[in-house]
Amino acid sequence: MPHSILVKNLREHSKLADEDVAGITQLSYVVRQFEPNEDVIRQGDVPKAAALVLSGMVSRYHLLPNGRRQYLAFHMVGDMPDAQGLFIDQMDHSLCAMDTAVIAFIPHSDLIRLFRERPPVSFAIWRETLIDAAIFREAITNNSARPVLARMAHLFCEIFYRARASRIVRQNRLPLPLSLVQLGEALGMAIATVNRTLLELREERSVDFRDKTLIVIDWEKLSKVGEFDPLYLHVKKNPPL
Repeated sequence: MPHSILVKNLREHSKLADEDVAGITQLSYVVRQFEPNEDVIRQGDVPKAAALVLSGMVSRYHLLPNGRRQYLAFHMVGDMPDAQGLFIDQMDHSLCAMDTAVIAFIPHSDLIRLFRERPPVSFAIWRETLIDAAIFREAITNNSARPVLARMAHLFCEIFYRARASRIVRQNRLPLPLSLVQLGEALGMAIATVNRTLLELREERSVDFRDKTLIVIDWEKLSKVGEFDPLYLHVKKNPPL
């Protein structure tokens, strides 16, 4: 299963020949389950394997001196959120499970061998890291330049759009295992601002978020409020809403 999930995710952004897919199916892996808020990788670690999300949601974060977290990005099925660990000596952020998450760890040595044998696979994974960087850039713009209503709407748009590409949205509903505190930590908002902004989005009938479920009521309205342009996600195909 991990091999097919990885192939599917890479094909969202890259072309893979049959020989590339065959090489991917030869990768070894170890599967682990993580509980909510459990760290998958800690800042300062020197990882020897790349993580592939098989189920659940994980997040990158920085731990601040006051104990608060700044969530940097959210990752779902098929993502390799620490692929850059192949190219750097030490992790400069942490990765944690947001709900119960199942992760496959693929040894760096296997990936490097495959890169030498099948360069298109290395290009595909490199492209994934570039898309991660694009998401980081968008998050900086979102949190520093948009008003709070647009900021929250944009994050919901991004998560929902990517989840649709991964085929995990059901009838415009998406399980989103975030508390309101975590949502505020992702968006740089106090809890009172989170509640007020959510209420405003509900009242204008664009989106609702409650009981850790995101419900998109009016995609066009939500994407307009969030100033959302999915170009930076580089998804080749996305099913219609």
